[in-house]
Amino acid sequence: MSDFPSARMIRTNGIEVAVHEAGPDDGVPIVLCHGFPELAYSWRHQIPALAAAGFRVIAPDQRGYGDSGKPEGVVEYDIHNLTADLIGILDALGIDKAIFCGHDWGGLVVWQVPLLHPSRVLGIIGVGVPFLPRTPVDPIVMFRKMWGDRMYIVNFQDSREADEVFDAEPYRVFDVLMRKSPISLADYQKLPREERVADLVKRVRMGPPPGDRIVSEEELRVFADTFGRSGFTGPINWYRNWSRNWATTVHCPQRIDVPALFVRAGNDLATAAIPDLEKGMAACVADLECHEIRDSGHWIQQEYPDDLNAILLDWLKRRFG
Repeated sequence: MSDFPSARMIRTNGIEVAVHEAGPDDGVPIVLCHGFPELAYSWRHQIPALAAAGFRVIAPDQRGYGDSGKPEGVVEYDIHNLTADLIGILDALGIDKAIFCGHDWGGLVVWQVPLLHPSRVLGIIGVGVPFLPRTPVDPIVMFRKMWGDRMYIVNFQDSREADEVFDAEPYRVFDVLMRKSPISLADYQKLPREERVADLVKRVRMGPPPGDRIVSEEELRVFADTFGRSGFTGPINWYRNWSRNWATTVHCPQRIDVPALFVRAGNDLATAAIPDLEKGMAACVADLECHEIRDSGHWIQQEYPDDLNAILLDWLKRRFG
């Protein structure tokens, strides 16, 4: 991590958050929000490229992760706190508005920022995860009906099994997850339904699957060592608020009017069950541009960093340069 910017602790929304920064203070600010189970370190390939292009880059280890605060109550990890953390970082840095860019769970969070804090947003970038309008039914009820109790999001609700399994062997977790997809999306969609259930606990117990790692041993150790200290419960608590988030955003308009970019990972099995991503977004996102990195699996910014950087920089320079 010698070339990765060190963090400083920033007080926001009642907790301390470790924030990594790069680029000029007068640059257009862009906040990079990582997913599960990741860190700001997941953006190590994007931070220098964005900073070199003149953007002010702000990459937090979000609530529950790394050296950032880890409140005990599950409700402390709801979408209102997760978005308020980001706004509090802007306040602490004296920034009025920023572009918010998120991958995986970070994507779910940043798409909600213009709904909950519209006055603070210049633009939105979703990496891998599209804007998902509020569903008519509690998503956990839907997931349980579609995929059963072993689907990881459902499993996270019902027990601490995942916390215990993941905490016991953090290196194994990342050795299992940080790999290229072992099967093409087309072949995956042909599998029997029971073989497409995303049971992360089972996957970790089974050990590394076929497929090349997308990170070096040194990079994998950064994740494993950090989670070995901080644990997985805080990050898993994000999932335990899915029903609460749904219930408490009932009055939020499902409309985004700031410029938005969506970068799809063409071989991401995690979003395979969501049909017509771009078409569904277009009805809710007024100013939307979409791109695809066809061969990328889920960990898009680490697997195809140069391709993603080219898309990000092209859009950012055209819209905010």
